[in-house]
Amino acid sequence: MKLKTKHFDVAEHLESDEDIAFFLEDAAEDSPEEFVHALNTVARAKGMTEIARKAGVTRASLYKSLADGGRPRFDTISKVTKALGCKLTVVHD
Repeated sequence: MKLKTKHFDVAEHLESDEDIAFFLEDAAEDSPEEFVHALNTVARAKGMTEIARKAGVTRASLYKSLADGGRPRFDTISKVTKALGCKLTVVHD
C-alpha cells in the first residue's frame, strides 16, 4: 500500500499579519535568496495580483522577480515589502 503525501505550502498557513512578519523576519536572517523566496510565499498568501497592484508593478514582473533564481532589484524588494504592510530596517548587532 502506497503512502500518499500532499505538497506542503507554507503560504496556506500564513493567516495573520503577525505570522507574515515573523516569517519574513526569520527568512531575512538566513540569506538574500531565502528572503526573496519568503517574499514570494507571502505574496502568494496575500494574492499576487493585489500585491503587484499595491507595489506598482505588473503581476508578470512580480512573478519573474520573486521566482526561484530571480534577482529582484532593491527597489522592487522595497515596494513589495511595503505592499505587504512591512518595512525594511537595519539593526546593529
